[in-house]
Amino acid sequence: MSELFEINADIRTDVGKGASRRLRRAGMVPAVLYGGDRDPVSLTIVHSEIMRHLDHEAFYSHVLTIRAGERLQKAILRDLQRHPYKPAVLHLDFQRVMDDTAIRVHVPLHSVNETTSVGVKLGGVVLHNANDVEIECLPKDLPEYVEVDLAEVGLGESVFLSDLKLPEGVRLTAFLHGEQEAHDQPVVSIQAPRAESEGEAGAEGEEPSGPAAG
Repeated sequence: MSELFEINADIRTDVGKGASRRLRRAGMVPAVLYGGDRDPVSLTIVHSEIMRHLDHEAFYSHVLTIRAGERLQKAILRDLQRHPYKPAVLHLDFQRVMDDTAIRVHVPLHSVNETTSVGVKLGGVVLHNANDVEIECLPKDLPEYVEVDLAEVGLGESVFLSDLKLPEGVRLTAFLHGEQEAHDQPVVSIQAPRAESEGEAGAEGEEPSGPAAG
C-alpha cells in the first residue's frame, strides 16, 4: 500500500438528527467508528478534509489511521452517505481493524496491457464486467488493487475470477465456501465491435436466394 491516509477527528457527544444538521451547516461531517473489542464512538470530521481524501481511489480500499484526540486507531471505510445531488458527504462509517483479524474489503480491478492485447490487436473491444472484487485478508496484506493482465487474452475470450493472480495471503470471498465453478464470473472480456457482430449475425440469418433456394 503506497498511500498513507490519516484522518483528524473529534469525539462528539451531541448526537441525533438535529445535531447532525448543525454539524453539516458548520462544515463538519458526522461519523461513527465501530468494531473490534471497543464500543462505537461518534466522531466529527472536517468536510473539506474528507473530500480531499475521497479524490483518491486508494482511500476506499486502504487501512486508514484515525486520530481522535491523543489516540490513533486503524480502520477501513465501511460506508459513506452522499448528498443526492450536491457534492457533499452526509455521514461516514468506519470499522476498526485488528492486526491479527482478517477483514473483507472491495478493491478495484486495474487492467494492464489493454492496447497491446491479442484480442485488441485483432480489432476487439475491451468490456469491463466488474470494476472491483471483494477479498479477505489480514490488514497488512491488503492490496491497493488487483491487476488484470490482458496481454494474452484473445478475441472472444474473458478473464474470470479464477484467473486473477492475487498477492500472498489474499483470497476472493466468492470462493471461500467452495463451489468455485458456480461462483466463477468473467471480470473482463474482449469482444468484436457490436456493429461487426450484428452484421455477421445478420449475414448468417439470411435465407439463400436464386435458383439454389428453389
